[in-house]
Amino acid sequence: MKETKSTSRGRVMAALYGDIPNKTPFTIYEEKIERSEYERNLRNNGLCLVKRVVSYSIRRPNVKIRSYSFTDEKGRYLIRTIYSTPQGELTTLVQPDGFTTWTHERMFKSPEDYKALLFFIKDSVVVPNYDAVCNLQERLGEDYVVRDNLPLEPLQALISDYMGIDRYCIEWMDNRDEIMKLYDALVDVARKIYPIVAEGPLEFCNYGGNVIPMVIGEENFKKYFVPHYNEAAEILHKKGKLIGCHLDGDNTLIMNAVAETALDYIEAYDPGISPSVAEARKVWPDKTLWLNWPSSWQLESAEEIYNKTMAILKEAAPGNNFILGVTEDIPKFKIKENLTSIASAINDYDNNKN
Repeated sequence: MKETKSTSRGRVMAALYGDIPNKTPFTIYEEKIERSEYERNLRNNGLCLVKRVVSYSIRRPNVKIRSYSFTDEKGRYLIRTIYSTPQGELTTLVQPDGFTTWTHERMFKSPEDYKALLFFIKDSVVVPNYDAVCNLQERLGEDYVVRDNLPLEPLQALISDYMGIDRYCIEWMDNRDEIMKLYDALVDVARKIYPIVAEGPLEFCNYGGNVIPMVIGEENFKKYFVPHYNEAAEILHKKGKLIGCHLDGDNTLIMNAVAETALDYIEAYDPGISPSVAEARKVWPDKTLWLNWPSSWQLESAEEIYNKTMAILKEAAPGNNFILGVTEDIPKFKIKENLTSIASAINDYDNNKN
């Protein structure tokens, strides 16, 4: 157990290790907020920025990659990337847009792409990239936490990175043998990454996420997700590292299955669509609950933002294993008001509690 600290970073780490910080940790992904006067004031008041990095890189020596950008007839700035393999070409089409990127085309478009995609995955060479993260936490200071990241879970990678939900569901029913070849190849790549992250300089990491339980189902989640969390956790725990998952969907179907994992924390948990904070604390008493302040509530009034934050904090009592975070975009015309209201509620709650 780590000693409770009173800096922004210290509070986050204390909560991750099960302590009760002297103030409720409040975090936001660094790219979700502009550097500004109000942002500086929020940081001075305890807001902690989350910087997400990777301590490894993946090279594919036998895949040629080329990209070009253009503006389409709708005025959208688009980037087309072509991946040339000995088994054929794969292409993607994305649209950078502010804090995010819209994916219009993923690599896998039809069963004709199985051979090329399998080659693409198997060609992966994983190498440490510790220079990119070495001393990064020290350089950024106590207003930041720096988090390492494992890739998406093997099956989730097929959904989110390569196929998309609709295509994945069709292929799962029609070509499962081919799906499993890709899955097995992704498992092999993931197993090369676990020890690199475990040996790396950062204290904690996320493993995958964005799982949609209604698509996966409880049975397949237990079969194709839980074992990988536990395998990675065993390797990281031996090196004193913490591991969590970005579960930002409706987790009702998998609450009990997640409880059985060796994950240390659940990040981006959204009580606006998942079971309440009180219920999550009950089902996962030994895991740190790291919220996404519900995106569906972000258009509420400042008063309602404050009141709902208060309600969340009361459900999270006594405050151990709990972090209040923002992991999604807030509308630009609301971000200052909303974050200020959340911070005010935290201050008032903690002051009254103490």
